[in-house]
Amino acid sequence: MPSRLCRALLCGVWQDGRRAESGAKSRSLKDPSELRCNLFTVLENINLNKKLSREDYKRALPLLQQRLYDLEKACWDNGNPTMIVFEGWDAAGKGKAIAALTQRLDPRGFRLHPIVPPRTYEQQHPWLWRFWLKVPNRGEMLIFDHSWYGRVLEERVEETIPEKLWRQAYRDIVDFERVLADDGTTILKFFLHISKKEQKHRFRAIEANPLEAWRVTREDWARHKRYDDYLAATEEMLEQTDSEYAPWVIVEATSGSHARKKIFETIIAAMEKRLGPQAPPRSEADQSTVRDADLRAVMESLEEAVV
Repeated sequence: MPSRLCRALLCGVWQDGRRAESGAKSRSLKDPSELRCNLFTVLENINLNKKLSREDYKRALPLLQQRLYDLEKACWDNGNPTMIVFEGWDAAGKGKAIAALTQRLDPRGFRLHPIVPPRTYEQQHPWLWRFWLKVPNRGEMLIFDHSWYGRVLEERVEETIPEKLWRQAYRDIVDFERVLADDGTTILKFFLHISKKEQKHRFRAIEANPLEAWRVTREDWARHKRYDDYLAATEEMLEQTDSEYAPWVIVEATSGSHARKKIFETIIAAMEKRLGPQAPPRSEADQSTVRDADLRAVMESLEEAVV
């Protein structure tokens, strides 16, 4: 049966294309569970042209960061753990999004885990062992830059493990996330999506900067050439692991400003929902927040002038 993500997409397409005229008798709708999500269905229907101007983003950022800080403290005081997972294409902007999220947080209330391939001693344990060691404490916010989904993406596409293992990993992942959610953890998973053309453009731009060129490696270009293979693996990953308790959020990342604002708003909404009546009230922008935004604008203009 298709996941909630695919069912929602299919229902939306159906309703947009088959809306009945006013007063007319509507036709019976086929059960979406009888439909199948073909490869590329979800990501190919994402509008990658969504944009947000830098000016609008700069005006919104101080309030978003202040709200996230207030919710971080409230979750800490109430013992509500939060786990945020970032996956996506190379050069899609995961690092910048994480930097914006954590810039104004209390460092005592969150941990950041950049995930690399398992080390030799870690391979002597069940594959999720190293992630169980990193689950959030009560009230803590945990951010993963890459995650256990590497098993059904990189390890699958690069064929570093047998097919049997990455297929079993879907069940392991769903069980892992379900246990954490049942224990009270708020789980959010973001996939930052850009086109193959946009990824190539960003690689070229990074390589043109002598101070940044080291970030693009031969492995990055090799994965770029296999974009379609990774796209197919990502589609199946979204289908198999999207759930009510650990939903996937696809972020249109062509515009970095739009992507970061969407990520902020999604996390804030989820934490407010989890806290319920314990969520701190929203406050209007005060003078300190306005001064903060103005100071950032001045600093950025000075930096651009120096460059």
